[in-house]
Amino acid sequence: MNASPPPGYTVSDVERWVSQPSDSPRSAFARDRVRVLHSAGLRRLAATTQVLVAGRADFPRTRLTHTLEVAQIAREMGSALGCDPDLVDVAGLAHDLGHPPFGHNGEGELNRIAESIGGFEGNAQTLRVMTRLEAKVIDPATGRSAGLDLTRASLDAACKYPWPRRDPSEIDDRRGADLGGQSHKFGYYADDAEVFHWLREGAPGERTCLEEQVMDWADDVAYSVHDLEDALHAGLITLDMFTSTTERENIMDVAHRGYLPTVDPASIGAALDRLLALDYWPASYDGSQRDLAALKTATSSLIGRFCTAAERATRGAYPGERLTRYAASLVVPEGVRAEVAALKAMTAIYVMHREGAEAEYARQRTIIAELVAALVVRGGRDLEPWIAPEFDAAADDGSRLRVVIDQVASLTDVSAADWHARLCD
Repeated sequence: MNASPPPGYTVSDVERWVSQPSDSPRSAFARDRVRVLHSAGLRRLAATTQVLVAGRADFPRTRLTHTLEVAQIAREMGSALGCDPDLVDVAGLAHDLGHPPFGHNGEGELNRIAESIGGFEGNAQTLRVMTRLEAKVIDPATGRSAGLDLTRASLDAACKYPWPRRDPSEIDDRRGADLGGQSHKFGYYADDAEVFHWLREGAPGERTCLEEQVMDWADDVAYSVHDLEDALHAGLITLDMFTSTTERENIMDVAHRGYLPTVDPASIGAALDRLLALDYWPASYDGSQRDLAALKTATSSLIGRFCTAAERATRGAYPGERLTRYAASLVVPEGVRAEVAALKAMTAIYVMHREGAEAEYARQRTIIAELVAALVVRGGRDLEPWIAPEFDAAADDGSRLRVVIDQVASLTDVSAADWHARLCD
C-alpha cells in the first residue's frame, strides 16, 4: 500500500518518478530520509573538503559532518514552523551530495572544463546524483537508474536554485539581490530538464519551497558558526581580529560585497558590535578544555540566536499553525543576516584566502584537470563499472565528457589524488 501524505502535504508531494507500492510503516518522507542516509553519495562526503582539507586534522568539519549539522538544525527549525521534520531533514542531508573533490575549488575547475557542455555546478550535480547517478531504483520503463527515487517534495526541498544555467542578469532571485555573489548558481543541466520540471510541478515560478528555505538558512547558520570554530581551533583566526579597526573594515567590505550587497557596510559593523557584546561571546581561546567548552557554548548559542530569530519573524508574518511548501516564506531579520554575513566573511578572508592557500588550490585544480583529460584520452576504460556503460553508450564527445565529469565529481579528495597518481604521474 502507499502511505498517506503527512499532515500539511498532498498526494502529489509524495509521488515518485518510479511508482513503488510499499507496506512500510514509515511515512514517504521518512523513507526518503533513510534512502539518503544509506546512500554512497552521503558516505563519500566523509572524505570531502568542507573548508579545511579533509583528513589533515581531526577537529575540523568534513563535508559530511557539516551536512549532518545542517540536517539537525533544519529539522528542528522546520518542525517549529510546522514543516514535516523528515522532509526538512532530507533536504539537509541531500543538499551537498553533488559537491566534488576539493570543495568549491574543485567545483570551479570542473565548471571551467565543462564550459562547452553546460558547465558544472554542485547543486545541479546534487539533482543528478539523486535522480540518476545513485544506485537504488531502476526504472523498469527505461532500464536506467532513477537514482534514489525520492518524492517530489523531497527533491524540491533540496533544490536551491530552480533555474537552468544562464546569464546572471536574468536570474529572478527570491532574496531580491544577486544571490550574494552567487549569481552563477543554477539547479539543473539540460539533460536533466525532464525530471527537474517534474519535481517542480505546481511550484510558483522560481520561488523555492519553505522547506528549502529552512534548509538554506540552516546551511548558512551552520557553516558561518562552525567554520569560525574550526578556524579558531586551527589558529587561522584569533579573537582580537574582531576588534582590530583594519580587520573590521575588511570584514565589513567582504561581507557587503560577497554576501549582503543590499546592506550598507555600516550595518555589518553594527552586527559585529552586537556579536561582541553577547555574554557568551568567547573572551579567549588557547585550545584548553575550558576555552573549548566556552567556544562550544558560543557556537550553540549563536545557532539558537540565528534560528530563533527566523522562527519568530516567520511566525509573525504567517501566524498559521502549520506552515508547509508554498504556504509561507522564511523571514530572516536583516540584522541577523548581517551577523551571519560577518562570520562568513571572516572565514572567507582568513581561511579560504589565507596566505599560501592559492598554491594548494592550484595543485587541486591541476589534479582535477589532468584526471579528466586522462580519463577522456584513455577512452573511458578506467571508469568504474557503475558508470562505464554510460560512456560507451554516449552519442558524442560532449556526452562522453559529461560522463567523465560525473565520475570525477563522485570521488573524494583522497581518491581523486589516488586516481591522479595512478593515471597521470
